[in-house]
Amino acid sequence: MNRWKFTLILLSVASFFIYFLTSAGKTPYNYFTRLAASFLEGKYYLTENPAWLNELIPIGENKFAIVYPPVPALVSIPFIVVFGNKFEQQILSQLMGSLAAFVWGWLAYKLTNKKSISLWMFLLTAFGNIIWFLSATGSVWYVGQVCAFLFLTLTLYESLTKKRLLLIGLYFGLATLSRLQLSLALPLVVCLNWQSLKHIKKLISLFLLLSFFGIMYGTYNYLRFGSFLQTGYSLIPGVVEEPWYKEGIFSFSYIVDNLRVMFLSLPIFKNIFPFITPSWGGLAIWITTPTFIYSLFNNLKEKSVLFSWVSICLISFIIFTHGGTGFTQFGYRYAVDFYPILFFLIIKNLIKNDLKWHHWILLTLSIIVNLWGVIWINKFGWVSF
Repeated sequence: MNRWKFTLILLSVASFFIYFLTSAGKTPYNYFTRLAASFLEGKYYLTENPAWLNELIPIGENKFAIVYPPVPALVSIPFIVVFGNKFEQQILSQLMGSLAAFVWGWLAYKLTNKKSISLWMFLLTAFGNIIWFLSATGSVWYVGQVCAFLFLTLTLYESLTKKRLLLIGLYFGLATLSRLQLSLALPLVVCLNWQSLKHIKKLISLFLLLSFFGIMYGTYNYLRFGSFLQTGYSLIPGVVEEPWYKEGIFSFSYIVDNLRVMFLSLPIFKNIFPFITPSWGGLAIWITTPTFIYSLFNNLKEKSVLFSWVSICLISFIIFTHGGTGFTQFGYRYAVDFYPILFFLIIKNLIKNDLKWHHWILLTLSIIVNLWGVIWINKFGWVSF
């Protein structure tokens, strides 16, 4: 085994333990591990409706559907088989977050052949953005995003290395059925694999594989709600009465609020200790990860750069028009849907410019901010609206 690869594996193991130690403990919002246990019993629904799981949808007597796409539950199944129903959901999230950090570190090494860039990307992924908080915490909303982040990361890794279309289709399908809007990263995936997809047989093969995931999800919806196209979000009891959905689940009127949280939201400042605390409402992306600035310095005339931004804009359109801005959260968690694409753009920039002193300064600031958020929230509870 390549020595540097082994080093990254050790760093990934260390990152898992850091996630574990900075966790708030067992999450009560363990929809996915409950659903995994149900899948193993041949059921596509839960038979219990605990009061704190307030997003379950009644679909029959003692039958309650989970609205979220099922891949995180499917990924949970081996752990439930081995460890039983006591397996804690946040551990799955911590494992996936640390694995994603390894993939980005190794991809950076394969593309640049530089250990310094590889280490920089590993640290950025593991600790320099809100993936740290999402992975450590592991509640249902967060683990779904970490799962999608991992599988879109694997999609990009395969697209930039061996380009095996079977794996690309598999990873991209799993990413999409973790967070549906990640399907809109397809323009970038096609761009990165265009030379292969020009062969009609390979194009049809990828189309059929992705169609398989669509058919499976449609069938899952039909079993739950009697319609292939009904995802269930509008069926959550009382959801349309929530103030953040006053214009419906999706509306152009929500764009301003989402942009405000993403770019303008600040910490809460107090005149008593601890003086500065995170806000559950969110924190601007340039505060939680100032290193994202390097994603902006690429040539738009390059097709992969252009299609990266096309995919980011398409995903952003969905998340910006969605009612609510992601609370409760540290940072602006909806942006994690396109974080892998930003990481790809950062690597493209580093290939041409290499690391400078300012890269390490901004990375250090990113890590400090995310350490602050994780510790303040998960360990001390110093957070509010």
